[in-house]
Amino acid sequence: MSKRRALVAAAVAAATAGVITAVLPAGASAAAKPAAKPAATSAPGSLGQTSGILPADHQTLESALQINLSNETARLPLYPGIAYKGTAHEEKVWYVLLDASDEGAAADLRVNYAPKLANIAIGNRAAVQTVQLENPTPKANPFGPATIDFAGAPDFSPTRVAVPGPNGFPLATFQPGAVAGPGYSPFIKIAGSDTVYDAPIVAVGDGPFDVTHHTDTGDRVLGVHIGAPSPQGQFNESWVDMLFVKGFDAGQPIVYISTDAGQPLTATLERATYVPALNNVSFNGGDDFLGSARERLFGFINGQTGANNPNSQGFQHLALDGDVSKDASLSDTAFINDLRNGGDLLNVFGDFPTETDPRHAKAYSPLWDAQLGLWTDKAVQEGLNTRQIDENQVFNLAATRPDLLTGVDPATGRPQPFGSVGVDIDCAVLGYINQPPTANLAPPAPNSQFPPR
Repeated sequence: MSKRRALVAAAVAAATAGVITAVLPAGASAAAKPAAKPAATSAPGSLGQTSGILPADHQTLESALQINLSNETARLPLYPGIAYKGTAHEEKVWYVLLDASDEGAAADLRVNYAPKLANIAIGNRAAVQTVQLENPTPKANPFGPATIDFAGAPDFSPTRVAVPGPNGFPLATFQPGAVAGPGYSPFIKIAGSDTVYDAPIVAVGDGPFDVTHHTDTGDRVLGVHIGAPSPQGQFNESWVDMLFVKGFDAGQPIVYISTDAGQPLTATLERATYVPALNNVSFNGGDDFLGSARERLFGFINGQTGANNPNSQGFQHLALDGDVSKDASLSDTAFINDLRNGGDLLNVFGDFPTETDPRHAKAYSPLWDAQLGLWTDKAVQEGLNTRQIDENQVFNLAATRPDLLTGVDPATGRPQPFGSVGVDIDCAVLGYINQPPTANLAPPAPNSQFPPR
């Protein structure tokens, strides 16, 4: 391991050791209804199509080459870069493009339009790294991407550790499998331009790439292809296959990609790169308020569990049914099938690019501000901790039924008022499985949300 990687690994170990894991209140177990047969494809809360190729017109990330529901992968164009150029730590890196803050750039690159990214450096310049775009000669590059010179890169060499606790979650032991090196953020701005891009680095080096234990790739990288030199009049594209995640928005099952997180525990659970600079992005609880770069996401600590339970959802479910301790690998078909059939967290997203009202479509951001729910003993014992699929329905529960759903203090695991818990995750949306999310399933309860809702 290089000196830089050794220092980074030591830093993440120290940061991880200092995190206080949540514990559930006495009696708040995940056990509820017994396992049931999978719900019908059309039933609310079902995952829809679970095999084959997602139709291209279901993609919000139009640049994705393929979304394969049979093996849980999104095939994305892969672009070259150099990190720490001109230093002893210089290395080849490979990145993907997911979102852009400028509508024209997003349309041209066929990535998600996320105008909130323009706010990402407010009060926290480290959240955006300024990169240099090389300008090759025509002979060196007759047609193709120019190399990006990154200020920093992730260190993929740490071993990811995720050991379930007695009830699955909280985890007994955890450590992220990737951590940001000095100067790294997945959000970049090219020197001379104000547009912010979501461009996470997912692999380093010249290959062959480790897509089993991920010593030089992100923990969701399941395949890498580097295109050969392009022949006359053609372009040989490089690509990466990445393990996607399933969730819900406005009642519809969706797929997205999780690449980075601002906290060690979150990064471990998400199989993402731990990027400390993201922890202070503007701003906790912000969502639709002035200056916010975030959109809200809803997760559940103690939803139901069970691999074949159509109501399973949340952190205990992931720990018990989602093979959280395993390295992600295409060769592990049991792991792929567990996720394919609902083993993910199954979080509920806020605004989505396909929503009919532009106010909701253009409020999308890949940086999600987690609002975590804790089902009460009453909800668990009566089997009312059912799968949630819509933002407004979650808010309405929190506002009108605190006897069933509360917020949770991540430091203690005890109930607290529902809202932001200081957890943020870089999760770009990929598309929808059944129908496009267009509008929430219920109107908001009085005073449950910011008035423009």
